Amino acid sequence: MSEKSGFSASAATGIGSMPGGDAREAAKTVTGSFADGQGMPYLAELPARGPGADMIGRTVGLLTEMYGHVEPSGWRISDRPGRDTRRARSWLGEDLDALEEFTQGYEGLLKVQAVGPWTLAASLELRGGEAMLGDAGACRDLAGSLAEGLRSHLAEVRRRIPGAEVVLQLDEPSLTAVLLGRVRSASGYRTYRAVDRQVVEGTLRELLAVNGDGPTAVHSCAPEVPFGLLRRAGAGAVSFDFSLLTEREEEAIGEAVEGGTQLFLGVVPGQDAASTALSDPGGSVSGVRTLWSRLGLNPGTLSESVVITPSCGLAGASPAYARAALAHCARAARSLADNPE
Repeated sequence: MSEKSGFSASAATGIGSMPGGDAREAAKTVTGSFADGQGMPYLAELPARGPGADMIGRTVGLLTEMYGHVEPSGWRISDRPGRDTRRARSWLGEDLDALEEFTQGYEGLLKVQAVGPWTLAASLELRGGEAMLGDAGACRDLAGSLAEGLRSHLAEVRRRIPGAEVVLQLDEPSLTAVLLGRVRSASGYRTYRAVDRQVVEGTLRELLAVNGDGPTAVHSCAPEVPFGLLRRAGAGAVSFDFSLLTEREEEAIGEAVEGGTQLFLGVVPGQDAASTALSDPGGSVSGVRTLWSRLGLNPGTLSESVVITPSCGLAGASPAYARAALAHCARAARSLADNPE
């Protein structure tokens, strides 16, 4: 097992986003769903509150000496911290306060999420309206700012919850599009040139290293996750939507597991589904057992190699479904550990 993975004691978690706008209710749910060592609580994100609480805005608020504001087209770089940046930071502080309240005395794994450097570069606009992705120098500056911001953020989380082993998850849903030159320009008539894979890998390695020897993960709920690149970049775990896995990618999965990379498998629907979807924990992970058998992997490695999650964030779900889905993830993970074959 990879020295930096460290998830074997925690068999279930969420992706990051939660429904609604009540920070205390969200913190109560993400801590209560994984009580008694049944999973990994995390710092919830509540995008329903509006710009600044969204995935990109949250991470813009973490940047050091770099600021952003909202335009009709999305987030754009600013010269100074304005209302939108201040709002993002204020909501993050509110979320940290709530998490701290519900983790008094907690010891164990605790996950925090931020948008990774390449999805951020594909989403953030320069002053002229084009994505930062089109400017190599801007991408380097953005990665450096993000690294410094994450160091401060991780230190703050450790200060507030001293018993936690903090897991850093980078969200990279646009990563494959960046690698394949599929990110569209502001006009929509062209795409940005594909970024060199070594540059992408090196930048991710630098950002993941911000957590030192602590556990790390990279999440993408998009198709065609570049498993090999993420492994080489040092990700301790790769988080993805299990339903999007193709036969072509299965070999990469086998190599990842044998190399010690853990898998956060999104097997539980991320939006309200029929009650039957959450009625059979064993059924939710039957495909995982089948995959293990097909790849010739030892069933005994399931409990140390797999963390069960929703297929993506829960922001679009109802609060009741979000609570049920996280609880179901914990039950499905127990089922997998108790009955690996």
